[in-house]
Amino acid sequence: MSMEVLAPAGDMERLRMAVAYGADAVYLAGTDFGMRAFAGNFTPDELKEAVALCHGRGVKVHVTCNTMPRNDEVARLPEWLERIADAGVDAVIVADLGVFQMAGRYAPKVKRHISTQAGVTNYAVASAWHDLGADRVILARELSLQEVAELRAKTPKSLEIEAFVHGAMCVSYSGRCLLSNYMTGRDAQRGACAQPCRYKYALMEEKRPGEYFPVFEENGESFIMNSRDMCMIDHIPELLEAGVDSVKIEGRAKSAYYAAVITSAYRHAVDAAERGEPLSPIWRNEVEKVSHRHYSTGFWFGQPGQFTEDARYIRDYQVCAVVESCTPDGRAVCSLRNKFHVGEELELIGPGLEPVTFTVPPMTDLDGLSLTEPRTPQMRFHLPLPHQAPPLSLLRRRCGD
Repeated sequence: MSMEVLAPAGDMERLRMAVAYGADAVYLAGTDFGMRAFAGNFTPDELKEAVALCHGRGVKVHVTCNTMPRNDEVARLPEWLERIADAGVDAVIVADLGVFQMAGRYAPKVKRHISTQAGVTNYAVASAWHDLGADRVILARELSLQEVAELRAKTPKSLEIEAFVHGAMCVSYSGRCLLSNYMTGRDAQRGACAQPCRYKYALMEEKRPGEYFPVFEENGESFIMNSRDMCMIDHIPELLEAGVDSVKIEGRAKSAYYAAVITSAYRHAVDAAERGEPLSPIWRNEVEKVSHRHYSTGFWFGQPGQFTEDARYIRDYQVCAVVESCTPDGRAVCSLRNKFHVGEELELIGPGLEPVTFTVPPMTDLDGLSLTEPRTPQMRFHLPLPHQAPPLSLLRRRCGD
C-alpha cells in the first residue's frame, strides 16, 4: 500500500481543489455530527455528488462523525449512518464507542476509522480498537515519531495508521478543551470552538477595576497559549519508514486555495519519498505561500513550543483568479477573485504544474473588448498565460507587490 495523502474538504469547492491537486482521499462532514461546525459541510445531495466526483477520479471519501452525541441525538444516528452508506462513502470517522458500534450495525460496508478525538496514544488501545472491528486509527497529535514507529510495530498489519502532518494544533490534549464552552458557550467538542487560546489575556485586581496587568512570558510576549501550526513536509521519508499509512492535512475550515496548495505540496513530498528522492525546494516552498501561523514539527520530535508574540496569521500571498479553461497555446478564460492589472507580476500554479512567474499581458473581456484591470467579483475574462494550464489552476500575487 502506498502512503495516502488525505486532504480536507470543507465544501464542494475545496473538495474539487483537493482532488485536482492530488489527494488520494478526502475527509468531510455532513450537516450533523462533525467537528467543524463552521466549515461549509455537505447536505445529503451534495454528499452523493461529492462521492460520485471523487470515485470518478479514484479518490476515497471519509465522513466525520466524531462529536460526542447526547441522548437526544443518538436516535437520529441510524438514519444518518444508513444515508452515508447509501451515498457510497468509503469510511466513517468516529470517536464514541456507541457510535462505533452503531456504524457497524447500520453501515456495515463502510470502514470505521477511530478519530484523533479518541486519544489513541499506544499500541494496546490501537489493537483493542482493531479487535472490535476498526480498520484504521487516527493517532493523537501528541505522539513522537519513535512512539508511532513502536505502535506500528506492535499492532496488526491490517490496522491502518493515520497521522496528522500539517495544520493547526490545539493547546489541549487531543482537542479535549472546555475553555471555549466556558467562556463563549461555543462547545469545542461539538465543532464550534471559538479558539480562546489565541486571545491576549491580562490580569485585573478586584479593587482596581479597569486597570489591566499583562500576563506574559519571560520576554514580554503575552499570547501564552498560542500554538504553532504543524508542518512535517521535510520529514515524509521518516514517516514512511515508521509505517504511517496515511498523512492527514488539517484544515476543513481553511480556504480552497489552502486545500490546493498544501495537497499539492504533500502529494509531491510523498511521491518523492516513495521514489527515494529528495523533495524539490519548489514544493517545499509552497507551504510558506498559504495563510499559516509559525510552523513547528508538532510533537514528532519533542515539544513544539508556543508562539507567544502574537496570534496573527502569516499571509504573504493572495489569489487573483481561477482558470476555468485554457487552449493549448495558453489562452485562458479566468474568473476574478481579487483585482489585478496589466503589467503586474503574478504566479501561475496548477495541478501538475510547477509555479511560474509572469507579467500580466493585455487582457480582454468575453466580448473581446480591451481590459486593463478586471474589477467585478467573479468576472470572467480572457488572459494569455505563459503556457497551457488545466482548469482550477490559480493566479496569485505576493501581498504588497
